[in-house]
Amino acid sequence: MSDPANKPDASGVRATFSLPVGPGFLHASAVVPAGRTTLTELLPIIRSLDDAIVGRAGQEASAAGSPISCGPGCGACCRQMVPLSLFEAEALAAWLRSLPEERRAVLEERFHRALLALRDAGVMDKILSDNWAAGGEAAAELAVDYFHAGVACPFLENESCSIHPIRPLSCREYLVTSPPELCRDPAVHAVAGVQLPLRLSGALYAFGRQMEQDPRGWFPLVFLLAWSRSDAHPGEKVAGTGEEVLRAFFERLAATGTAETAEAPSEATAEQAEAP
Repeated sequence: MSDPANKPDASGVRATFSLPVGPGFLHASAVVPAGRTTLTELLPIIRSLDDAIVGRAGQEASAAGSPISCGPGCGACCRQMVPLSLFEAEALAAWLRSLPEERRAVLEERFHRALLALRDAGVMDKILSDNWAAGGEAAAELAVDYFHAGVACPFLENESCSIHPIRPLSCREYLVTSPPELCRDPAVHAVAGVQLPLRLSGALYAFGRQMEQDPRGWFPLVFLLAWSRSDAHPGEKVAGTGEEVLRAFFERLAATGTAETAEAPSEATAEQAEAP
């Protein structure tokens, strides 16, 4: 629905849309670039939308008597293998390059040590194998072995995420309501996860699968530093006006089956608007 209060401006377009979330809809709007943009450049909007979906799920869990138990200082999940879409990798790689040299060197050393630790634990060979790519028992076994290796995400500091505002969607979408101590070994303890009605990460992975002809459409975050040296720009392959790219993302989201309903999101409407 158009907002008559918006004034014309060449800098942005306000897109208003509705997403099917569970039994209802999430209504939102966002100012997107009027000119050419890429899917990677729209990640801030996608993150905000994902946060809204996760926030609603958290409110519903609390109302049902099972509040989210995740919080600062509990970094157990940061020792799992984190799926990172190509577009999030592009954005994080650019962020790494923007850091002061001293800070970047610290993070690069952490990535290097994490890879060595996975090698020494016998997990690296399993990651590099294609056996687990299609899921199933091999993927489940790799997930358990990776976690038991105890290798922390290079961005974990004092058991908290040091890139929390720009963390991957897969991290945002991982929530539990069970006691935090059970997360010390999800393979042994019954960890109660929150089932989200919509996972935006699925659409990013789907674009990646199409581009790379890879059954995953993502790679483990621990490979980010190595990937960044390839100077790849996957966002350029999903580009257009901001409105066109956002609509393409919603269409792919509906097609991935990441919503409980098969109904596609309503088509975005837009008008010229001032960028906030």
